[in-house]
Amino acid sequence: MNKIFRNGLLMLAVGAFVASCADYNELDGYKADPDPTYTDEYADLDPVKSYINKADYPQFSMDTYMDLKTYNKQGLDHAVAKTNFDGVAFGYSFMPGSVVNKKGYMNFLAYKDALSHASEIDMPLYGSPIVANEKQPDDWFGTLTAPVEIRVLPENDLDLDYSTIDEFTGTVVKGSAVIVKNYDDKGNALKTSKRSKVYIVEGFDVDPLGFYTITFMVKSEIDKDETINCTFADSLVNTGKDKDGKLIAKNFVVRSGGWNTVKVEWVPAKTATQGYLMIEGNLNTVLYIRNVHVEHTPDNHEPQTAKMMNDTIQYALNKWCDELMEANAGRIKSFDLVDKPLDSKALLDGVTYEGENVLDLKHATDKIFWQDYLNVFAEDGETIVKTGSELYAATVSKVAREAFEKHGGDPAALKFFIAETGLENPQRLASLKYWIKTWEKNMDGKKIDGINAELNLTYVEDADNETAVNNFFKSLADYANADGKLIRISNFDIKYKDAEGNSVTAEKITKEQRKKLADYYAYVINAYLTKIPADKQAGLCKGNMFDTSSGIGDPVGLWSKSGSDWVRNATYKGFCDGLSGKKN
Repeated sequence: MNKIFRNGLLMLAVGAFVASCADYNELDGYKADPDPTYTDEYADLDPVKSYINKADYPQFSMDTYMDLKTYNKQGLDHAVAKTNFDGVAFGYSFMPGSVVNKKGYMNFLAYKDALSHASEIDMPLYGSPIVANEKQPDDWFGTLTAPVEIRVLPENDLDLDYSTIDEFTGTVVKGSAVIVKNYDDKGNALKTSKRSKVYIVEGFDVDPLGFYTITFMVKSEIDKDETINCTFADSLVNTGKDKDGKLIAKNFVVRSGGWNTVKVEWVPAKTATQGYLMIEGNLNTVLYIRNVHVEHTPDNHEPQTAKMMNDTIQYALNKWCDELMEANAGRIKSFDLVDKPLDSKALLDGVTYEGENVLDLKHATDKIFWQDYLNVFAEDGETIVKTGSELYAATVSKVAREAFEKHGGDPAALKFFIAETGLENPQRLASLKYWIKTWEKNMDGKKIDGINAELNLTYVEDADNETAVNNFFKSLADYANADGKLIRISNFDIKYKDAEGNSVTAEKITKEQRKKLADYYAYVINAYLTKIPADKQAGLCKGNMFDTSSGIGDPVGLWSKSGSDWVRNATYKGFCDGLSGKKN
């Protein structure tokens, strides 16, 4: 006996549906397609958001998460969200990794569509994090931070004149190679047999990043053009690959009638340990060799200095915030400033706060994290005066605020939160408080408005599920009162475990278990409303509106999905009870 949202069909069989659906469809002229429809058990319940007493909780917003693409489809998910929730959060949907290509072009078309539609139906949106460690534009960062070009000059490696050599001691892979004395009365020459493979020069160090030029004099014995192929330092000089992926050797032409100068320009194989040039492919004639010259141009790139990298990432932050806020045009007013900055284990050496060892921020060696580069340097360009860690949120706040105001936003309405997970752990909460305090020292009087605490809980049968929740909200309330911070709860989902500790899926959960889960949702919601001061409440954001994975996942939803149908379950009532202040 449930409430069902059914695709395509408008079911008018139940009288309660008529009034509720009419109320929904009259909201600012907005009409859902498809429409929500009812059957029985929870048909008497109104939309979830209607159970909040806005007079008592004027700042509270009951939001839900939805992917940007799903929102823009304006289908069933969208209709359910509009009916039951105050606003929508897009999570990581419009992070830089989703909209910035490797050359820095930013595509905000889907974002602008969502903002325009949200404005039309008067639906508040909560912004994706301005910056994070996830969903960042790694390809763009790679382009921006690539080594820079510098001026380099060719370096001479070897000159080998066979006209003055009496004996050949080089490598012959195939055929023969000998010195011919006083060839053509102009000195000696190296003679290679038909179908030979001979190293005409070797034994020099090779620069794996260098670009090599090898020139030599060569003459055919017969009055006919000949071709040869060359391999330089384990790398066949080629023109590409055939359809089967096999290298196509480049043909160097030896013209008949006299001496030719052959010029080979190539790079060594990455695995090469010595430099050499091998010639082969002379099927019709012997060849004579003189005057081999080897030179290389070193790699004309060098890594950016620490100061250059810092300036590069600062440029990226400025460009990202400017274009994001231009697209936003002041419409979204609440954002996560930075997302989940704390490391899970690494400690800030020797630092404690409120009796806890402070966790360091996350750092990376194989990719770009903003906090690793937003440093301030002394005039020498080498000494770091302030680290990117201690300036992280302060720098992002300054750049994002200025861009928000530049593009029509009301600075008085703008709110920035710090998003973090696991704040039920006293060490993580104390660490976050330490870092917020550190960042605010560098914000020229500006403040971080609040914290956005991700809350993934698990209800365990026959266990004390309430004490930890009460302690958690008490700690947040104390912080809110002491520092004036707003408290927002996001990704709010509760999973279920039986008395033996086994996870219970949405497919297997019983009606009795679903009732216990619903009551616990109501308890947590009520705990937030009663323990967090009303003027410090920024609201709750549901992680999943419906059970995940169509029944075989976790029973986290207010609705269960059956094919294309959405079926209200007991958690729907749990939300209504919790928001209205009822206790079970």
